[in-house]
Amino acid sequence: GSLILIAFPEKVLSMVLPKSGTSVMAFAVPYLRLRAFGMLPALLSSCGFAAYNGMLNTITPLKVTLTTNLINMILDPLFIFGIGRGASSTQSSFILSSLQNGFGAAGAAAATSVSEIISSCIYVKLLIRRKLVKLSRLLKPPSLKALIPLIQGGLAILLRQATLNVAFVCAARRAQSLDPSGVSAAAYGITMQIYSLGVVAHLGIQATAASMVSSARAMGGDNAGREVADRIFGYGCLLGLVLAVGQFFLLPTITPLFSPLPEVIEAVKGPAAISSFIHLVNGLVFAGEGTLLGLGAYKDLAVITAMGVGCMVSCLLSPLGKSLNGILLSLAAFNLFQGLAVTLHHVRFSPLRRRGFRGKS
Repeated sequence: GSLILIAFPEKVLSMVLPKSGTSVMAFAVPYLRLRAFGMLPALLSSCGFAAYNGMLNTITPLKVTLTTNLINMILDPLFIFGIGRGASSTQSSFILSSLQNGFGAAGAAAATSVSEIISSCIYVKLLIRRKLVKLSRLLKPPSLKALIPLIQGGLAILLRQATLNVAFVCAARRAQSLDPSGVSAAAYGITMQIYSLGVVAHLGIQATAASMVSSARAMGGDNAGREVADRIFGYGCLLGLVLAVGQFFLLPTITPLFSPLPEVIEAVKGPAAISSFIHLVNGLVFAGEGTLLGLGAYKDLAVITAMGVGCMVSCLLSPLGKSLNGILLSLAAFNLFQGLAVTLHHVRFSPLRRRGFRGKS
């Protein structure tokens, strides 16, 4: 995947950018190419994060994340704007020249990739220290016998992620093609960035549910697992309410931080307001998804996601997809379906369902 993105970024970007977006392509190609260098390190970091979550150790991943984000913040201005021009009479190499003059917008991608590489190195070192990983086996291909259980367990998650990627690529392409000026595309990007700030908090709920439900169920059975899941659903709903209200009232303050252009700020207002209220249902979505992950119900989660993506793509292909507000309403339809489906699964079909909800055998 990394090699494809590095060697053929134009082909990949053509799935998102319309043919008229040549000016955007000039900035997107170097950005994607530099960002691709962080894909493999990001996978290693995810494995380390999951390993520590499995040990119910959330402090170590937090420290690693804070450290690498701080490095990213320091490198961003250095890579974007450069460290200063060298003497004009000397002939410098391409890398040195880029560091002196900056990579421009692509510098943000370079900074993120460097921070991902540092994060992966930290996790590998920590896992080796705890004797969970052997350096001699990192580059050794696993046997087919060892891979089969991973493939069987991960296939549903892979299909789920693939369907999510298809949906959000469709949404991004729709936003890019709304107008040739790029205002709608910029507004969509800013809206999704603001929305993602809240999603980060919801992902914490998801990770908590995935680890705590499984451990509580292992130690105390279905009743203990149900009590933990119910509490997490409650906390998720409360978090969603706080995020929805907070984002909505902070939009006039937050939006100008992303763009100084009045037309872009005006275009963000409607979609960002819609994204604020999506957080109301996200409390159910991420708590329910985390519970399903904790139960190992990967197939159920993949089916629910595929149906939700179908709902979202149908909305995008309808007249709703012809406006920026409609694209965000399509995302809202996806999340609403997901929230209702995971909640129904929890109370009606899950192994944690109460006796009054048990179906016929």
